Amino acid sequence: MSPNRLENHRAERFSALYDDSYVDVLRFLARRAPLDAAEDVAHEVFLTAWRRFDDVPTLRDEARAWLFGTARNCLLREWRESGKRNDLSVRIADAEHTTPFSDEARAADTRLDLATAWRRLDPSHQEVLSLAIWEQLPSALAGTVLGISAQSYRVRLHRARAALRQHLEEPTPPPHSPSTVTEHQA
Repeated sequence: MSPNRLENHRAERFSALYDDSYVDVLRFLARRAPLDAAEDVAHEVFLTAWRRFDDVPTLRDEARAWLFGTARNCLLREWRESGKRNDLSVRIADAEHTTPFSDEARAADTRLDLATAWRRLDPSHQEVLSLAIWEQLPSALAGTVLGISAQSYRVRLHRARAALRQHLEEPTPPPHSPSTVTEHQA
């Protein structure tokens, strides 16, 4: 291939990668940072991918894992450079702590319990669970994102699931329940 055709082929492959993965990378980052920061970091991820395109795996799932690992590293670097010392925690949709008044109370309670249990998890457990649940990566690829072996990832995933189950089993009274109000007034 001539240099011009080679460059066109590379640009087409990169464009396909971008089209296929940008939304996934943005979602991955938006669960870890505010949307405006996530968008900036997503652009940095794809700039890195363009510069190191020969390092990007050709298989779709492996390429996604490579991009998620790059996104994680870019976000950590961004936080270090900005002086923030935040944990790399994964956020789930915020749930309001309100007392449900409808028949859908159980579903709302379950979402509240899950949101509360999620916030209680260690950020490393959140990260491991999110790779399995939201990014739907198999153990080998999730381990690649974290820079660990598939076996180490599976051990961490087992521990994270156990921690989430434990937090879900612990009763948490709503912040404005009658028992909480009585305790504070006493």
